Amino acid sequence: MSSIKIVLRKKGLADGTYPVCLRITKDRKTKYLNTIFKSSEREWDSPSGCFNKNNANYIQNNRLLLKIKARALKVYADLEFEKESFNLAEFGQRFRVDSNPSNDAVFSFWEEIVSELKLAGRMGNAAMYEETMKSVKNFCGHRKITFQDITNTFLNKYEAWLRSRGGTDGGISIKQRTLRAMYNKAIERNIIKDIDHPFKTYKISKLKGQGIKKALDFDQVSKIINFNISKFPHLADARNYFIFSFYTRGMNYTDMMVLKWQDVDAKTISYIRNKTKGRFVITILPPVREILNYYQKHSLPTKYVFPILLRDGLTPSQIANRKKKTLAKYNRDLKEIAGICGIKKSLSSYVARHSFANCLKQKGVATDVIGESLGHKDLTTTQVYLKELGSNVLDKAVELLL
Repeated sequence: MSSIKIVLRKKGLADGTYPVCLRITKDRKTKYLNTIFKSSEREWDSPSGCFNKNNANYIQNNRLLLKIKARALKVYADLEFEKESFNLAEFGQRFRVDSNPSNDAVFSFWEEIVSELKLAGRMGNAAMYEETMKSVKNFCGHRKITFQDITNTFLNKYEAWLRSRGGTDGGISIKQRTLRAMYNKAIERNIIKDIDHPFKTYKISKLKGQGIKKALDFDQVSKIINFNISKFPHLADARNYFIFSFYTRGMNYTDMMVLKWQDVDAKTISYIRNKTKGRFVITILPPVREILNYYQKHSLPTKYVFPILLRDGLTPSQIANRKKKTLAKYNRDLKEIAGICGIKKSLSSYVARHSFANCLKQKGVATDVIGESLGHKDLTTTQVYLKELGSNVLDKAVELLL
């Protein structure tokens, strides 16, 4: 048996009135949810569960009580439809979100996610969430918004606002993806329901990033491979990092920074990609072996392969700060190398990953194999087949670049 009623709860308040509550009874258990009203016994009609004529605004107040009860009935029916069983705590959570938008505040939840990411040591993700949150706050004029405010129209206006401030497709895409991830976390935690999800109609895929246009062809990569570091010793690390990334299927800077000697054996490098948590086992090709040998002689006495983190035991915050500083220098050095080599395209750390994919394509490797070698997870019909491919297939594809 279950029932939903509006009642005057006999729990007196300091001013002599009583709280008007929504009472839900299910499986012989009862839960009370406060409304915004309170009343004296003289103004309340218990049999009908509403205000009587002694209440000055009884008609208006009773209309709102009917809406509250109707909302409660809908929430109850939705839960019955969605789940085989649910408890009163779940009902209360769902009802509060529906009935009190202030509990649905976007920025307080967003700040909570940022704090959790920092606590978990995921400083890169935390920085991205924090940067996007600041951007959305500026767009909103620092007014409070709820999840119900995030609509297709809101997202399109935010995109236009970013473009008016020089935003590119790639940068806008990153911010919209971060906003979508935060929205999805709210759904996962039952803060909101997956109804009228704005990202079902606002398609981030329309934002075509410019990354692939920055990719080098193999002739250009060869210039960096053959770059004479003896004449420019201050650029040795930048050249080595770029070539190492290129020949390890586009390993990104973060993963290179924390790569440990224990991840390297006689024939392979094994690591888990920080961004996607996918595991990679990569055959060590001659250019990579040459670079590993170089750092066995020149690296610091730490557990890390590359002399980026200066000592062991750094905190996540210290690692994030070190990454920011060294990545900026790496990118500056790459631009200097590009100038010396006569490469007109903008050169940065991520270009090695784009160039790896572009050069495989130049060599005639199938697009699906390239996607698998990069660890992409968004392949559709080819994904089932590609899972059957062993690492040897991918390593042979990479060997075409030698």
